[in-house]
Amino acid sequence: MDGFQTDPARNAGGPAGTPGGWVALVGGGPGPADLITVRGLKLLRRADVVVVDRLAPRALLDELGSGVEIVDAGKDVHGHNITQDQINRLIVDRAGRGLGVVRLKGGDPFVFGRGGEEALACLDAGVPCEVVPGVTSAVAVPALAGIPVTHRGITQDVTIVSGHVDPSHPGSTVDWDAVATGAGTIVVLMGVGALAQIAAELVKRGRAGSTPTAVIHGGGTADQRVVTGALADIATLAADACITPPSVIVIGDVVALREMLA
Repeated sequence: MDGFQTDPARNAGGPAGTPGGWVALVGGGPGPADLITVRGLKLLRRADVVVVDRLAPRALLDELGSGVEIVDAGKDVHGHNITQDQINRLIVDRAGRGLGVVRLKGGDPFVFGRGGEEALACLDAGVPCEVVPGVTSAVAVPALAGIPVTHRGITQDVTIVSGHVDPSHPGSTVDWDAVATGAGTIVVLMGVGALAQIAAELVKRGRAGSTPTAVIHGGGTADQRVVTGALADIATLAADACITPPSVIVIGDVVALREMLA
């Protein structure tokens, strides 16, 4: 059996250790443990193996049985515990042994989560795989801070970009000219390290330096902190507040709504 399954747990073929392994790529949501989907939680509780990301809702691991293998696949700005190729091989290997594998991620598996690569690895190996969508932090973290990414009368569109690569770097595939000159909200993930460059490039390419901007650290958690200001000043304001990853950057007039909705 290969390809994507409607319900890998239903097709697991028996208890752990028997033929019929499966993989579920589960989006855990923006951070708080209770924002995972019902389906994601169901599959997590049936897993024999959990391969977990750094920003996944790790509190849920405390509810798992002692026999569940937990593999830390956390990645941070200082390096990787495990490479993506190793992750791909690991989930295929464990499923090939007849085990149920949950690849637990933060946010949504297909939004800068490399879930597509893992799904293709399963497909190539003939391993049943299901994608369980999660609430992406690109939308959820601003909402939890009182910022809707769209709002009638303000903007009808939102652009989500990765800030992992400096906008001036030749390896960046983001069309920063189009992003800067558009009228909609800009949400930048993984961009705190390059915030000064991102802000400068957006202003240089046409976005007003006065555009309301927010940087949200630890969205939805007890550590949540929000810094707001004009786009031209936001990098300095965030640095002064010692804002670090994980943080979400929101640029656009919708940020002004936070004063009423937060």
